[in-house]
Amino acid sequence: MSTDSSRRIQVPDELKEVLLQFSISYLVEQPPDLIDFAADYFNKLQANRPATGSTDNTADDNQSVNSQEGDAEPPAVQSTRRKSVFAEAYDPEADDDDDGATAVFPKTDEQRARLIESVKNVLLFRSLEKEQMNQVLDAMFERKVQPGDFIIRQGDDGDNFYVIESGIYKVYINDKHISTYTHTGLFGELALLYNMPRAATVQAETVGLLWAMDRQTFRRILLKSAFKKRKMYEELLNSVPMLKALQNYERMNLADALVTKTYEDGERIIKQGDAADGMYFIEEGTVSVRMDQDDSEIEISQLGKGQYFGELALVTHRPRAASVYATGGTVKLAFLDTDAFERILGFLTDVLKRNILMYEQMFTEMARRNTNL
Repeated sequence: MSTDSSRRIQVPDELKEVLLQFSISYLVEQPPDLIDFAADYFNKLQANRPATGSTDNTADDNQSVNSQEGDAEPPAVQSTRRKSVFAEAYDPEADDDDDGATAVFPKTDEQRARLIESVKNVLLFRSLEKEQMNQVLDAMFERKVQPGDFIIRQGDDGDNFYVIESGIYKVYINDKHISTYTHTGLFGELALLYNMPRAATVQAETVGLLWAMDRQTFRRILLKSAFKKRKMYEELLNSVPMLKALQNYERMNLADALVTKTYEDGERIIKQGDAADGMYFIEEGTVSVRMDQDDSEIEISQLGKGQYFGELALVTHRPRAASVYATGGTVKLAFLDTDAFERILGFLTDVLKRNILMYEQMFTEMARRNTNL
């Protein structure tokens, strides 16, 4: 064995930066397919980077500003740019400080109502659960602005992310006006996500009000919530026997596609006869599976944590064969929609079809018992 074999491999800073940016973009956007997303991301990265030897850092800056609809290009990695002093890497797995992680700014009921209205269409927040959304609301603070105030300046380090409640704001790149926000929108997020200096200047044209969140809290809430969601769902999926055939990559794709839904005791989750829109995995609680029998419903089974339901209608392309209700308290489910089911679990159709025979035997036995009553 070589005497040099024990040396640690040094990871280049440029590689760290590229992988960090890609990971942040993936965790925030949570695309349905990792490989397709990666291919698209790096193709755009290559297309947008400057020619060799170029020191022009502004060619695609306008792509970093107007990202309200979530379609912004990934920023090019440019070695000529000054690194942000705030550009420390954030590792959600290493961060176990849940108590002191998030700043809290007290608000009146009126302020909170205005904030909720301002952020309701922010795509970055749509995947957050209720508890996480409350953290976002708690962590945001008001900033009142006057005409002529500079909110952010091109080239500065990213400090805050802003959501507009009111006011008109003009966006400049190299002193050239490129766009205007009028009483709605958001800005400042990409410098925080991608560890890059501000790509543009934003200046208030009128009196206005902004809601802001600091860099560390912004990244911690978004990245840590995405990370914890994936880990939680991976543990759930590992407990489902049907999914043992999945590769790790497929299981991660499935975890990213799941959406949490909560139901209270007695609430109906799916209705017999309805068209199938997806299947469910049980995270917490118990559900009752019931079928229509004459003028009433008869329970045919109960399912608990780690079990799943709703898949048969997807496999057979028939209406729901039974209704399912939450029982015994709050039930937490992970929902997989039809498109994601066909993309990720399509190859398991044969396994799922075996369950059809089991259910048919169950239904037949139930009917026989009822006939003998």
